[in-house]
Amino acid sequence: MAFTPPFRALLAWLVLSAVIACSENPPAGPSDPEGRAEPVSAGQPSPQPSPQPSPPQPSPNPSARRGIWISREELSRIPESGPSWLALEQAAARSCGRPDLSNQKDDANICVLAKALVFARTGDEGRRAEVTEALRAVAAGRSYGGRALALGRELAAYVISADLIDLAGRDPSLDASFRSAIAGLLTARTSGGPKNLVECHEERPNNWGTHCGASRAAVAAYLDDAAQLERVATVFRGWLGDRDAYAGFKYGDLSWQCDPASPVGVNPPGCARGGHSIDGVLPDDQRRGGGFTWPPPRENYVYEALQGALVQAVILQRAGYDAFAWQDSALLRAFRWLHEQARFPPSGDDGWQVPLVNAFYGTSFPEPRPSRPGKNMGFTDFTHAR
Repeated sequence: MAFTPPFRALLAWLVLSAVIACSENPPAGPSDPEGRAEPVSAGQPSPQPSPQPSPPQPSPNPSARRGIWISREELSRIPESGPSWLALEQAAARSCGRPDLSNQKDDANICVLAKALVFARTGDEGRRAEVTEALRAVAAGRSYGGRALALGRELAAYVISADLIDLAGRDPSLDASFRSAIAGLLTARTSGGPKNLVECHEERPNNWGTHCGASRAAVAAYLDDAAQLERVATVFRGWLGDRDAYAGFKYGDLSWQCDPASPVGVNPPGCARGGHSIDGVLPDDQRRGGGFTWPPPRENYVYEALQGALVQAVILQRAGYDAFAWQDSALLRAFRWLHEQARFPPSGDDGWQVPLVNAFYGTSFPEPRPSRPGKNMGFTDFTHAR
């Protein structure tokens, strides 16, 4: 059959329209990874996506965290006045010296932290520059040769300082070097005890382990290492008394343990001996004052352990873990026992712990104003005042 030219044009237009309509409206069906439609067999239901496993509880939420320790926004709401602010300014004004991570008594870390806090509150670029130079020294440090305890005490404050001054935004190249250095310090060989920071955290259920855990937590949070932070949380939960979470510690004398067959870092609720409460005792540090006796010895190693424990708890809490509630508020029970049973409130370089406890638990333990900074943290009477 012969078609006239107008009819041929009309036929071609109809065919082209059908092709376009088909391409714009493909058959319904699930898509493959590249977005192509796949046919569905007649009479069969469309395949449903496999249910995703629930994340482990508690689950960190790094995206919700703003500041490893505290954010600039939070600091901006605190008045630049009063004895706590003046003490912070004075600490930030002094010369810190060169960081020495192998010296467990070196207070350069706290000095640098003071400068970082002042910058974060005021925007003082001079203080920021001083912090940057200290972090440069940490990043350029030679291979570590000190004890794990020293590294545990010293490192966390530098990592938190880097976060406070936004080192990544100020100097991306230095930040990359700093990140590499602190990641390496997690497993750097240490002397005189545990072979590295991680082993220290996972084996020592006393002040050594809590300080190492604090620095490990700070590094994990700064590097956004969710797996590392999850491990910190697991070990910390075990130290607080959850042996189902973790029970790999090596304990010393067990006379202050609630159950010597199942030793823990913090005694469980309701624990008593000889009619006396030992609920909240830190057995592996309390033993440093001798075996069980009453009245209990006022053993300061307990507060040394709590310095590291509180820093771990704050970092984990800000990362999405409910660390202060774990094991029936174990940290609060520890403070209550020290106040009510041992009648031994913190003093000296342990006083900074009290504002944290009051802030997170809503308690009213007496706070020194201004407080002295400790081995790994300080100035909480300014940053966490209620």
